[in-house]
Amino acid sequence: MKIAISGAGVAGPALAHWLHRSGHEPTLIERAPHFRTGGYVIDFWGVGYRVAQLMGIEAAIREAGYQVQSIRSVGPDNQVRASVGVDAFRRATGAGFTSLPRGDLAATIYATIEDDVETIFGDSITAINEHPDGVNVSFAQAKSRDFDLVIGADGLHSNVRRLTFGPESDVEHYLGCRVAACVVETYRPRDDLVYVTYSEPGRSIGRFTLRGDRTLFLFVFRSSHAADPGNVEARKEILRREYGAAGWECPHILTALDGVDDLYFDVVSQIRLDRWSRGRTALVGDAAACVSLLAGEGTGLAMTEAYVLAGELACARGDYRRAFDAYETRLRHFVEAKQGAAQKYLPVFATQTRLGIWFRNLAMRTMNFRPLAELLLTRSVRDDFELPNYPTMST
Repeated sequence: MKIAISGAGVAGPALAHWLHRSGHEPTLIERAPHFRTGGYVIDFWGVGYRVAQLMGIEAAIREAGYQVQSIRSVGPDNQVRASVGVDAFRRATGAGFTSLPRGDLAATIYATIEDDVETIFGDSITAINEHPDGVNVSFAQAKSRDFDLVIGADGLHSNVRRLTFGPESDVEHYLGCRVAACVVETYRPRDDLVYVTYSEPGRSIGRFTLRGDRTLFLFVFRSSHAADPGNVEARKEILRREYGAAGWECPHILTALDGVDDLYFDVVSQIRLDRWSRGRTALVGDAAACVSLLAGEGTGLAMTEAYVLAGELACARGDYRRAFDAYETRLRHFVEAKQGAAQKYLPVFATQTRLGIWFRNLAMRTMNFRPLAELLLTRSVRDDFELPNYPTMST
C-alpha cells in the first residue's frame, strides 16, 4: 500500500522503516525544510529500546548517547541538596538505557530509510479526502496525490489529527506547566555526565553538558495555558519574566540566552482520544496519545506504536480497518497507564512549595539506598508490555 506519513520526528521515520521492511510504500511529509538533529535530551529505555535493537540501531544510539552518572539537586549557593546515581535505574530497566538528544535518535532512525523512502521536506498536508479507492491528500506546496492510507505522526499539535478529528482543544489535557529547552555554547561551569537541577516553588531549571563544549538547558514552570508566542525573542522574554528573580545561575543563564537562535518552547499536555483512527487515517506517537514531555517515555512509546501499527498492517494483508483495531487493542491500556503515571512526575519538575522541594530532595537521597531504590524503580520503570513478534517484518 501507498501510505502518507505526516511528520519526520521519531514516530514517522520509525513507522516508515517498518512499513518499508514489510513491503509497503511509505512517503514522509515534513513541514520543516530539512531534517533537524539535536533538541532536548531524552532518557531512552524499555520496550522502545527493544524496538531499536530490532531495527539494528542500538550501537549507533549508544554512540550518540550519554551514560549519565548522576542527578544532582542544588540550592541557590550551588550547594548540593541531594544527589542520586543512575546505576539503580539502569539495573531496574532490565535492558539498555542511554540518554541522547531526541533529534539525534530521530536522525539515527531516518538514516535506515533515507535512501529507500521518499521524503518531502518543507511541505504539509492541508486536506484529506477519502474516496472509494483510497485517500486524496492535498499539500500546501505540492500537487495533490492519492494514497491508500494517511498516518499522523506529527506530534502533540498534530495537523493530521486536527484535519481528521477536529480542534486540538477538544482532546488536549493541559497539565499546568510550560517547558523550554535550548543549547548554549561555551557555558561555564560544566559538570560532565551529571544532570544538575535547581528548583524554586513553581519553576525549575536544569543543565546538562553536551559534546562540543555545549550545554543543554531545560526550563519547566507553572503557568496558565497560553499559546506559543511563535518567535524566539518573545519566548526569551517569557523566560526572563519567569526566571528573572530566580537564584542560582539563573541571571547568568538568562544572559546566555542572548546568543540563542533556536529555542524549543511548548506546553506540557496530554492527548486523549476515544479512537486513534478514523476511516483510512490513523495516528501514532504523541499525535495519538501524548503522555507529556515530563514523562520521559514518549519517544519509546512512539517507536513501540510505530512497530505495532506496521506489524498489524502486515498481518491484516490490506484490511486496514482490522489492522487499526488490532493496533489500538494491543496498545491502548498500556499507553493510558503511562499517561496516568506521567501526571505523578509533575511535582518532580515544578514543585509548588519549598516544603515540597525539601521532600523531593529527601526522596532523592533515599534512592541511594540500593534495596529500596531497586524495589521502587523496578515497579515504576519496567514496561508491562510484551512486544509482539511479526514474522513478516523479521527479515
